[in-house]
Amino acid sequence: MTNNTITRSSTNSSSMSRILPLIMAIMLGVSVLAVAGHAQSPTLHGAAHDTRHATGFPCH
Repeated sequence: MTNNTITRSSTNSSSMSRILPLIMAIMLGVSVLAVAGHAQSPTLHGAAHDTRHATGFPCH
């Protein structure tokens, strides 16, 4: 019974160690897009705007 408990906890820990970096990467990407898209700097906003057009994402 002890081995079964250890195996379950290590599996859950392994799953969380894979999910956490994925969640953090998604949050970072969304944050970068939000900041660049709403930036008042014409250079930063222009770079985000050109990137949206290059990827085929309609922005206006």
